[in-house]
Amino acid sequence: MLYPELFRDLEEARWSMAADVPWDRFDPALLTDEQARTVRMNAITEWSALPATEMFLRDNREDADFSAFMSIWFYEEQKHALVLLEYLRRFRPELLPTEAELQAVRFPFDPAPPLETLTLHFCGEVRLTQWYLRAAEWHAEPVLKAIYGLIARDEARHGGAYLRYMKAALERAPGEARRAFAKVGLLMAASGRAGKPLHPTNLHVNRALFPRDTVQSRLPDPGWLDRWLDEQIRFDEECEDRVVSAILRNLSLLLGERFETVRDLSRYRRSLPAAEPVAAGPAAPLA
Repeated sequence: MLYPELFRDLEEARWSMAADVPWDRFDPALLTDEQARTVRMNAITEWSALPATEMFLRDNREDADFSAFMSIWFYEEQKHALVLLEYLRRFRPELLPTEAELQAVRFPFDPAPPLETLTLHFCGEVRLTQWYLRAAEWHAEPVLKAIYGLIARDEARHGGAYLRYMKAALERAPGEARRAFAKVGLLMAASGRAGKPLHPTNLHVNRALFPRDTVQSRLPDPGWLDRWLDEQIRFDEECEDRVVSAILRNLSLLLGERFETVRDLSRYRRSLPAAEPVAAGPAAPLA
């Protein structure tokens, strides 16, 4: 069981909103209206950890260890939303999201294969770590720089925790795990170079609600993410290469292979034996 050790590790690394955020260093001259609005959108997006947790608990009912870990992940992700909300409350209260805007990103996700979802969120944490590190560089306001740095380090730790559960799954069900890791790892590593970097918040997850079935589509400004990446924090090709390299490096270590390029991972996926046929049941797409 990984939960007890992960609890200790993450507890030791946990930061305090009261003690570790330098609220008294706020400099209003270094915060533009544009930047403050991005804080608002990020706060609402982080709130979507709520439906993601509900999905994880539903789809992992047979895995008590991973379900227990969700108590840590949910707490820390909701704290990300909370610290951004607190920033707005203190310094730009007119931009605080309404409860209705927060509730809008809480909607049901369709069931999906648990190992594919696990891999998706591992890759998502890798990507989000780099997004937030870039955001910390873009912002000049000291408090906000510190907040994004704290959040980025949390996301990196969460990615490491998901990776440990992937290792456990590989020991438990090697064939299924390898297929899931290769399939979703390829999807996530290739997406940015195809011009549309994927993250759990911009994937379609509820067929009945299409096209408003992504977290981003339910934000007050659905086009915000693309502008944030392309025009504001300028998450360029060099930044994307860091995401892809991290995904390939970790999958190489996990699977005992050498993936230097996305093409290497694609070849590996094609080499894997097909899954054993199973009894027909309801379709459960990844996204």
